[in-house]
Amino acid sequence: MPHLLPDPGPQRTIAASNFVYTVGSGLYLTAGVLYFTEAVHLPPPQVGLGLGIAGVLSLAVGIAVGHVADRRGARGVYTATLVVQALATAGFVLAHSFWPFVVAVCAATGAKGAGLAARSPLIRHYGGDRPQEFRAYLRAVTNIGISLGAVLAGWVVQVGTHSAYQLMVVGNAVAFAASALIVLRLRPVAPAPATGGPRWIALRDRPYLALTVLDGIMAVQFKVLTIAVPLWLIAATEAPRWLISGTMLLNTVVVVTCQVRASRSIDTPAAGALAYRRSGFAFLLACVLISLTQGIPGWAAAALLLAGVAVHTVGELWHAAAGFELSFALAPKEATGQYLGVFGLGVGLAEAAGPALIISLCITWGRPGWYVMGALFALTGLLAPVTVRWARRHRLARPLMYEDPHPQSAATV
Repeated sequence: MPHLLPDPGPQRTIAASNFVYTVGSGLYLTAGVLYFTEAVHLPPPQVGLGLGIAGVLSLAVGIAVGHVADRRGARGVYTATLVVQALATAGFVLAHSFWPFVVAVCAATGAKGAGLAARSPLIRHYGGDRPQEFRAYLRAVTNIGISLGAVLAGWVVQVGTHSAYQLMVVGNAVAFAASALIVLRLRPVAPAPATGGPRWIALRDRPYLALTVLDGIMAVQFKVLTIAVPLWLIAATEAPRWLISGTMLLNTVVVVTCQVRASRSIDTPAAGALAYRRSGFAFLLACVLISLTQGIPGWAAAALLLAGVAVHTVGELWHAAAGFELSFALAPKEATGQYLGVFGLGVGLAEAAGPALIISLCITWGRPGWYVMGALFALTGLLAPVTVRWARRHRLARPLMYEDPHPQSAATV
Protein backbone atom coordinates (compact mmCIF):
# COMPACT_ATOMS: atom_id res chain seq x y z
CA MET A 1 0.00 0.00 0.00
CA PRO A 2 1.70 3.19 -1.12
CA HIS A 3 -0.48 5.42 1.08
CA LEU A 4 -1.60 5.38 4.68
CA LEU A 5 -5.17 4.66 3.54
CA PRO A 6 -6.32 2.69 0.49
CA ASP A 7 -8.11 4.59 -2.22
CA PRO A 8 -11.84 5.13 -1.57
CA GLY A 9 -13.71 1.96 -2.39
CA PRO A 10 -14.00 -1.64 -1.18
CA GLN A 11 -10.49 -1.84 0.25
CA ARG A 12 -11.01 1.23 2.41
CA THR A 13 -14.36 -0.16 3.56
CA ILE A 14 -12.80 -3.46 4.58
CA ALA A 15 -9.95 -1.64 6.32
CA ALA A 16 -12.39 0.59 8.23
CA SER A 17 -14.42 -2.41 9.32
CA ASN A 18 -11.24 -4.16 10.41
CA PHE A 19 -10.06 -1.14 12.41
CA VAL A 20 -13.34 -0.80 14.32
CA TYR A 21 -13.40 -4.55 14.95
CA THR A 22 -9.86 -4.65 16.29
CA VAL A 23 -10.41 -1.75 18.67
CA GLY A 24 -13.08 -3.94 20.26
CA SER A 25 -10.76 -6.93 20.16
CA GLY A 26 -8.06 -4.91 21.90
CA LEU A 27 -10.47 -4.19 24.74
CA TYR A 28 -11.19 -7.88 25.22
CA LEU A 29 -7.66 -9.19 24.69
CA THR A 30 -6.33 -6.84 27.35
CA ALA A 31 -9.01 -7.09 30.04
CA GLY A 32 -11.45 -9.84 29.02
CA VAL A 33 -10.09 -12.42 31.45
CA LEU A 34 -10.05 -9.81 34.22
CA TYR A 35 -13.73 -9.09 33.57
CA PHE A 36 -14.65 -12.69 34.35
CA THR A 37 -12.35 -13.01 37.35
CA GLU A 38 -12.69 -9.52 38.89
CA ALA A 39 -16.22 -8.44 37.92
CA VAL A 40 -18.06 -11.76 37.56
CA HIS A 41 -15.90 -13.42 40.25
CA LEU A 42 -15.42 -16.73 38.45
CA PRO A 43 -12.41 -18.71 39.74
CA PRO A 44 -9.42 -18.42 37.36
CA PRO A 45 -9.29 -22.24 36.78
CA GLN A 46 -12.93 -22.14 35.60
CA VAL A 47 -12.17 -19.22 33.28
CA GLY A 48 -9.20 -21.10 31.83
CA LEU A 49 -11.30 -24.24 31.36
CA GLY A 50 -14.08 -22.32 29.63
CA LEU A 51 -11.68 -20.58 27.29
CA GLY A 52 -10.06 -23.92 26.48
CA ILE A 53 -13.43 -25.51 25.66
CA ALA A 54 -14.27 -22.55 23.43
CA GLY A 55 -10.94 -22.81 21.64
CA VAL A 56 -11.35 -26.51 20.90
CA LEU A 57 -14.95 -26.18 19.70
CA SER A 58 -14.10 -23.26 17.42
CA LEU A 59 -11.33 -25.07 15.53
CA ALA A 60 -13.56 -26.75 12.96
CA VAL A 61 -16.07 -23.89 12.65
CA GLY A 62 -13.85 -21.93 10.29
CA ILE A 63 -13.74 -24.72 7.69
CA ALA A 64 -17.51 -25.16 7.60
CA VAL A 65 -18.30 -21.44 7.54
CA GLY A 66 -15.55 -20.77 4.99
CA HIS A 67 -17.19 -23.33 2.72
CA VAL A 68 -20.57 -21.65 3.21
CA ALA A 69 -19.00 -18.29 2.34
CA ASP A 70 -17.64 -19.77 -0.89
CA ARG A 71 -21.03 -21.18 -1.82
CA ARG A 72 -23.49 -18.60 -0.45
CA GLY A 73 -21.60 -15.32 -0.76
CA ALA A 74 -18.88 -14.04 1.52
CA ARG A 75 -20.30 -10.62 2.42
CA GLY A 76 -23.51 -11.92 3.95
CA VAL A 77 -21.82 -14.78 5.79
CA TYR A 78 -19.07 -12.55 7.17
CA THR A 79 -21.62 -9.98 8.33
CA ALA A 80 -23.58 -12.73 10.08
CA THR A 81 -20.48 -13.87 12.00
CA LEU A 82 -19.89 -10.30 13.20
CA VAL A 83 -23.50 -10.01 14.37
CA VAL A 84 -23.26 -13.32 16.25
CA GLN A 85 -20.00 -12.19 17.84
CA ALA A 86 -21.59 -8.90 18.91
CA LEU A 87 -24.60 -10.65 20.47
CA ALA A 88 -22.46 -13.28 22.19
CA THR A 89 -20.12 -10.62 23.59
CA ALA A 90 -23.08 -8.61 24.87
CA GLY A 91 -24.22 -11.82 26.55
CA PHE A 92 -21.14 -11.68 28.78
CA VAL A 93 -23.02 -9.24 31.03
CA LEU A 94 -25.54 -12.02 31.75
CA ALA A 95 -22.93 -14.72 32.39
CA HIS A 96 -22.93 -14.84 36.19
CA SER A 97 -21.95 -18.50 36.55
CA PHE A 98 -19.78 -21.07 34.83
CA TRP A 99 -22.10 -22.61 32.23
CA PRO A 100 -23.62 -19.35 30.93
CA PHE A 101 -20.03 -18.12 30.65
CA VAL A 102 -19.06 -21.21 28.64
CA VAL A 103 -22.03 -20.82 26.28
CA ALA A 104 -21.31 -17.14 25.67
CA VAL A 105 -17.58 -17.49 25.20
CA CYS A 106 -18.01 -20.52 22.89
CA ALA A 107 -20.41 -18.54 20.70
CA ALA A 108 -18.10 -15.53 20.60
CA THR A 109 -14.95 -17.54 19.93
CA GLY A 110 -16.64 -19.70 17.30
CA ALA A 111 -17.97 -16.62 15.52
CA LYS A 112 -14.51 -15.07 15.58
CA GLY A 113 -12.92 -18.12 13.92
CA ALA A 114 -15.75 -18.34 11.42
CA GLY A 115 -15.40 -14.67 10.55
CA LEU A 116 -11.71 -14.98 9.72
CA ALA A 117 -12.51 -17.70 7.19
CA ALA A 118 -15.58 -15.96 5.78
CA ARG A 119 -13.63 -12.73 5.24
CA SER A 120 -10.96 -14.44 3.13
CA PRO A 121 -12.97 -14.54 -0.13
CA LEU A 122 -13.66 -10.81 0.31
CA ILE A 123 -9.94 -10.11 0.67
CA ARG A 124 -9.19 -12.20 -2.40
CA HIS A 125 -11.96 -10.59 -4.47
CA TYR A 126 -11.30 -6.98 -3.48
CA GLY A 127 -7.56 -7.24 -2.80
CA GLY A 128 -6.54 -6.46 -6.35
CA ASP A 129 -3.71 -8.26 -8.09
CA ARG A 130 -1.97 -8.88 -4.75
CA PRO A 131 -4.55 -9.83 -2.09
CA GLN A 132 -1.63 -11.04 0.03
CA GLU A 133 -0.30 -7.49 0.20
CA PHE A 134 -3.73 -6.16 1.16
CA ARG A 135 -3.85 -8.82 3.89
CA ALA A 136 -0.51 -7.51 5.17
CA TYR A 137 -1.96 -3.99 5.23
CA LEU A 138 -4.91 -5.26 7.27
CA ARG A 139 -2.49 -6.78 9.75
CA ALA A 140 -0.89 -3.39 10.26
CA VAL A 141 -4.36 -1.88 10.78
CA THR A 142 -5.08 -4.68 13.24
CA ASN A 143 -2.08 -3.77 15.36
CA ILE A 144 -3.15 -0.11 15.48
CA GLY A 145 -6.70 -1.02 16.46
CA ILE A 146 -5.67 -3.50 19.13
CA SER A 147 -3.21 -0.98 20.59
CA LEU A 148 -5.94 1.64 20.86
CA GLY A 149 -8.29 -0.90 22.44
CA ALA A 150 -5.57 -1.87 24.90
CA VAL A 151 -5.19 1.77 25.97
CA LEU A 152 -8.93 2.01 26.61
CA ALA A 153 -8.84 -1.28 28.51
CA GLY A 154 -6.03 0.10 30.65
CA TRP A 155 -8.43 2.77 31.90
CA VAL A 156 -10.98 0.04 32.73
CA VAL A 157 -8.43 -1.96 34.70
CA GLN A 158 -7.22 1.16 36.51
CA VAL A 159 -10.78 2.08 37.58
CA GLY A 160 -11.54 -1.56 38.39
CA THR A 161 -15.25 -1.18 39.14
CA HIS A 162 -17.99 -3.55 38.03
CA SER A 163 -19.61 -0.78 35.99
CA ALA A 164 -16.34 -0.01 34.20
CA TYR A 165 -15.89 -3.65 33.24
CA GLN A 166 -19.49 -3.87 32.00
CA LEU A 167 -18.97 -0.70 29.97
CA MET A 168 -15.94 -2.38 28.38
CA VAL A 169 -18.04 -5.42 27.41
CA VAL A 170 -20.78 -3.26 25.91
CA GLY A 171 -18.18 -1.23 24.02
CA ASN A 172 -16.68 -4.44 22.67
CA ALA A 173 -20.08 -5.63 21.42
CA VAL A 174 -20.86 -2.24 19.87
CA ALA A 175 -17.55 -2.30 17.99
CA PHE A 176 -18.39 -5.70 16.48
CA ALA A 177 -21.89 -4.53 15.50
CA ALA A 178 -20.48 -1.35 13.93
CA SER A 179 -17.97 -3.44 11.99
CA ALA A 180 -20.86 -5.48 10.58
CA LEU A 181 -22.69 -2.33 9.47
CA ILE A 182 -19.57 -1.10 7.67
CA VAL A 183 -19.21 -4.42 5.83
CA LEU A 184 -22.75 -4.01 4.48
CA ARG A 185 -21.48 -1.06 2.45
CA LEU A 186 -19.66 -3.56 0.22
CA ARG A 187 -21.39 -4.83 -2.87
CA PRO A 188 -22.18 -8.54 -2.57
CA VAL A 189 -19.78 -10.99 -4.18
CA ALA A 190 -21.44 -13.72 -6.21
CA PRO A 191 -20.77 -17.19 -4.75
CA ALA A 192 -18.55 -19.62 -6.59
CA PRO A 193 -20.64 -22.34 -8.24
CA ALA A 194 -20.28 -25.96 -7.17
CA THR A 195 -19.88 -28.30 -10.11
CA GLY A 196 -19.80 -31.76 -8.61
CA GLY A 197 -16.28 -32.07 -7.20
CA PRO A 198 -15.51 -33.34 -3.70
CA ARG A 199 -17.13 -31.09 -1.13
CA TRP A 200 -14.29 -30.84 1.39
CA ILE A 201 -11.35 -30.60 -0.99
CA ALA A 202 -9.18 -28.69 1.50
CA LEU A 203 -9.26 -31.64 3.89
CA ARG A 204 -8.08 -33.91 1.04
CA ASP A 205 -5.14 -31.67 0.16
CA ARG A 206 -2.36 -33.32 2.15
CA PRO A 207 0.43 -30.88 1.22
CA TYR A 208 -1.76 -27.94 2.25
CA LEU A 209 -2.59 -29.71 5.51
CA ALA A 210 1.12 -30.29 6.13
CA LEU A 211 1.82 -26.62 5.52
CA THR A 212 -0.99 -25.77 7.94
CA VAL A 213 0.70 -27.86 10.63
CA LEU A 214 4.05 -26.15 10.02
CA ASP A 215 2.45 -22.72 10.18
CA GLY A 216 0.71 -23.73 13.39
CA ILE A 217 4.02 -24.68 14.99
CA MET A 218 5.55 -21.43 13.81
CA ALA A 219 2.53 -19.50 15.13
CA VAL A 220 3.54 -20.43 18.68
CA GLN A 221 5.99 -17.54 18.25
CA PHE A 222 3.14 -15.09 18.92
CA LYS A 223 3.03 -16.39 22.50
CA VAL A 224 6.72 -15.65 23.03
CA LEU A 225 6.11 -11.91 23.33
CA THR A 226 2.75 -12.06 25.09
CA ILE A 227 3.48 -14.86 27.58
CA ALA A 228 7.14 -15.93 27.73
CA VAL A 229 8.81 -12.51 27.72
CA PRO A 230 6.67 -10.95 30.51
CA LEU A 231 6.99 -14.01 32.76
CA TRP A 232 10.71 -14.36 32.04
CA LEU A 233 11.40 -10.68 32.63
CA ILE A 234 9.75 -10.77 36.07
CA ALA A 235 11.00 -14.16 37.23
CA ALA A 236 14.50 -14.43 35.79
CA THR A 237 15.94 -10.98 35.02
CA GLU A 238 16.80 -7.68 36.71
CA ALA A 239 15.25 -5.64 33.89
CA PRO A 240 12.64 -3.03 34.94
CA ARG A 241 9.05 -4.24 34.82
CA TRP A 242 7.90 -1.32 32.67
CA LEU A 243 9.93 -2.89 29.88
CA ILE A 244 7.06 -5.36 29.38
CA SER A 245 5.08 -2.50 27.83
CA GLY A 246 8.21 -1.32 26.04
CA THR A 247 8.67 -4.65 24.27
CA MET A 248 5.05 -4.69 23.11
CA LEU A 249 5.33 -1.11 21.89
CA LEU A 250 8.50 -1.94 19.94
CA ASN A 251 6.81 -4.93 18.34
CA THR A 252 3.69 -2.97 17.44
CA VAL A 253 5.56 -0.03 15.89
CA VAL A 254 7.74 -2.29 13.74
CA VAL A 255 4.77 -4.37 12.53
CA VAL A 256 2.67 -1.32 11.72
CA THR A 257 5.46 0.42 9.78
CA CYS A 258 7.12 -2.56 8.10
CA GLN A 259 4.60 -5.39 7.51
CA VAL A 260 3.41 -4.20 4.09
CA ARG A 261 6.97 -3.49 2.93
CA ALA A 262 8.13 -6.92 4.13
CA SER A 263 5.30 -8.59 2.22
CA ARG A 264 5.98 -6.93 -1.13
CA SER A 265 9.08 -8.96 -1.87
CA ILE A 266 7.39 -12.22 -0.84
CA ASP A 267 5.25 -12.55 -3.93
CA THR A 268 5.66 -16.19 -4.98
CA PRO A 269 5.34 -19.54 -3.17
CA ALA A 270 9.11 -20.01 -3.46
CA ALA A 271 9.72 -16.64 -1.80
CA GLY A 272 7.20 -17.58 0.89
CA ALA A 273 9.04 -20.81 1.61
CA LEU A 274 12.35 -18.95 1.99
CA ALA A 275 10.66 -16.42 4.27
CA TYR A 276 9.52 -19.25 6.52
CA ARG A 277 13.10 -20.50 6.68
CA ARG A 278 14.49 -17.06 7.50
CA SER A 279 11.87 -16.52 10.18
CA GLY A 280 12.75 -19.82 11.85
CA PHE A 281 16.39 -18.80 12.24
CA ALA A 282 15.37 -15.30 13.39
CA PHE A 283 13.24 -16.86 16.14
CA LEU A 284 16.15 -19.11 17.13
CA LEU A 285 18.48 -16.13 17.47
CA ALA A 286 15.85 -14.18 19.40
CA CYS A 287 15.33 -17.06 21.84
CA VAL A 288 19.08 -17.25 22.47
CA LEU A 289 19.33 -13.50 23.08
CA ILE A 290 16.38 -13.47 25.46
CA SER A 291 17.72 -16.45 27.41
CA LEU A 292 21.03 -14.64 27.99
CA THR A 293 19.29 -11.88 29.98
CA GLN A 294 19.31 -14.08 33.06
CA GLY A 295 21.88 -13.27 35.75
CA ILE A 296 23.25 -10.01 34.29
CA PRO A 297 22.79 -6.38 35.43
CA GLY A 298 19.43 -4.79 34.80
CA TRP A 299 20.62 -2.30 32.16
CA ALA A 300 22.35 -5.07 30.21
CA ALA A 301 19.33 -7.33 30.52
CA ALA A 302 17.10 -4.55 29.22
CA ALA A 303 19.34 -3.87 26.22
CA LEU A 304 19.66 -7.55 25.37
CA LEU A 305 15.94 -8.12 25.81
CA LEU A 306 15.08 -5.27 23.42
CA ALA A 307 17.57 -6.65 20.90
CA GLY A 308 15.97 -10.09 21.17
CA VAL A 309 12.48 -8.67 20.73
CA ALA A 310 13.62 -6.66 17.69
CA VAL A 311 15.07 -9.79 16.05
CA HIS A 312 11.93 -11.74 16.97
CA THR A 313 9.75 -9.05 15.37
CA VAL A 314 11.71 -9.25 12.11
CA GLY A 315 11.05 -12.99 12.14
CA GLU A 316 7.38 -12.27 12.81
CA LEU A 317 7.22 -10.02 9.73
CA TRP A 318 8.67 -12.81 7.55
CA HIS A 319 6.45 -15.47 9.11
CA ALA A 320 3.27 -13.44 8.63
CA ALA A 321 4.15 -12.50 5.04
CA ALA A 322 4.94 -16.12 4.18
CA GLY A 323 1.61 -17.24 5.61
CA PHE A 324 -0.29 -14.60 3.64
CA GLU A 325 1.41 -15.58 0.37
CA LEU A 326 1.20 -19.35 0.67
CA SER A 327 -2.28 -19.63 2.17
CA PHE A 328 -3.72 -17.70 -0.80
CA ALA A 329 -1.37 -18.84 -3.58
CA LEU A 330 -1.87 -22.56 -2.88
CA ALA A 331 -5.64 -22.33 -2.44
CA PRO A 332 -8.02 -22.70 -5.42
CA LYS A 333 -9.79 -19.41 -6.01
CA GLU A 334 -13.18 -21.13 -5.96
CA ALA A 335 -12.58 -22.55 -2.47
CA THR A 336 -10.77 -19.68 -0.79
CA GLY A 337 -12.98 -19.64 2.30
CA GLN A 338 -12.72 -23.36 2.88
CA TYR A 339 -8.94 -23.43 2.38
CA LEU A 340 -8.31 -20.39 4.57
CA GLY A 341 -10.55 -21.97 7.20
CA VAL A 342 -8.29 -25.02 7.15
CA PHE A 343 -5.18 -22.85 7.29
CA GLY A 344 -6.61 -21.15 10.36
CA LEU A 345 -6.57 -24.49 12.19
CA GLY A 346 -2.82 -24.13 12.62
CA VAL A 347 -3.16 -20.81 14.40
CA GLY A 348 -6.04 -22.22 16.44
CA LEU A 349 -3.92 -25.14 17.62
CA ALA A 350 -1.13 -22.71 18.49
CA GLU A 351 -3.61 -20.69 20.53
CA ALA A 352 -4.73 -23.81 22.37
CA ALA A 353 -1.39 -25.54 22.96
CA GLY A 354 1.09 -22.66 22.68
CA PRO A 355 0.79 -21.18 26.19
CA ALA A 356 1.41 -24.50 27.96
CA LEU A 357 4.33 -25.34 25.65
CA ILE A 358 5.92 -21.92 26.06
CA ILE A 359 5.57 -21.92 29.85
CA SER A 360 6.87 -25.47 30.30
CA LEU A 361 9.91 -24.89 28.10
CA CYS A 362 10.92 -21.27 28.55
CA ILE A 363 9.75 -20.56 32.11
CA THR A 364 9.71 -23.88 33.98
CA TRP A 365 12.81 -25.36 32.33
CA GLY A 366 14.58 -22.04 31.93
CA ARG A 367 17.48 -21.23 29.63
CA PRO A 368 17.77 -24.72 28.02
CA GLY A 369 14.06 -24.54 27.22
CA TRP A 370 14.61 -21.32 25.27
CA TYR A 371 17.18 -23.14 23.15
CA VAL A 372 14.78 -26.04 22.51
CA MET A 373 12.00 -23.60 21.57
CA GLY A 374 14.28 -21.76 19.17
CA ALA A 375 15.50 -25.01 17.62
CA LEU A 376 11.89 -26.06 17.06
CA PHE A 377 11.22 -22.84 15.14
CA ALA A 378 14.38 -23.26 13.05
CA LEU A 379 13.59 -26.89 12.20
CA THR A 380 10.06 -25.94 11.18
CA GLY A 381 11.44 -23.24 8.91
CA LEU A 382 13.79 -25.72 7.28
CA LEU A 383 10.89 -28.07 6.51
CA ALA A 384 8.83 -25.33 4.86
CA PRO A 385 10.58 -25.22 1.43
CA VAL A 386 10.24 -29.00 1.03
CA THR A 387 6.56 -28.84 1.93
CA VAL A 388 5.91 -25.93 -0.43
CA ARG A 389 7.55 -27.75 -3.35
CA TRP A 390 5.32 -30.76 -2.59
CA ALA A 391 2.24 -28.51 -2.50
CA ARG A 392 3.10 -26.84 -5.80
CA ARG A 393 3.61 -30.22 -7.54
CA HIS A 394 0.32 -31.43 -6.08
CA ARG A 395 -1.56 -28.39 -7.31
CA LEU A 396 -0.19 -28.71 -10.83
CA ALA A 397 -0.99 -32.41 -10.96
CA ARG A 398 -4.49 -32.43 -9.49
CA PRO A 399 -7.56 -31.94 -11.70
CA LEU A 400 -9.67 -28.85 -11.20
CA MET A 401 -12.02 -29.61 -8.33
CA TYR A 402 -14.22 -26.71 -9.30
CA GLU A 403 -14.69 -25.47 -12.82
CA ASP A 404 -16.66 -22.29 -13.33
CA PRO A 405 -18.59 -22.54 -16.59
CA HIS A 406 -19.53 -18.87 -16.30
CA PRO A 407 -16.34 -16.77 -15.98
CA GLN A 408 -18.36 -13.66 -15.11
CA SER A 409 -20.04 -15.31 -12.11
CA ALA A 410 -17.38 -14.03 -9.75
CA ALA A 411 -18.18 -10.42 -10.59
CA THR A 412 -19.93 -8.25 -8.10
CA VAL A 413 -23.69 -8.03 -8.26
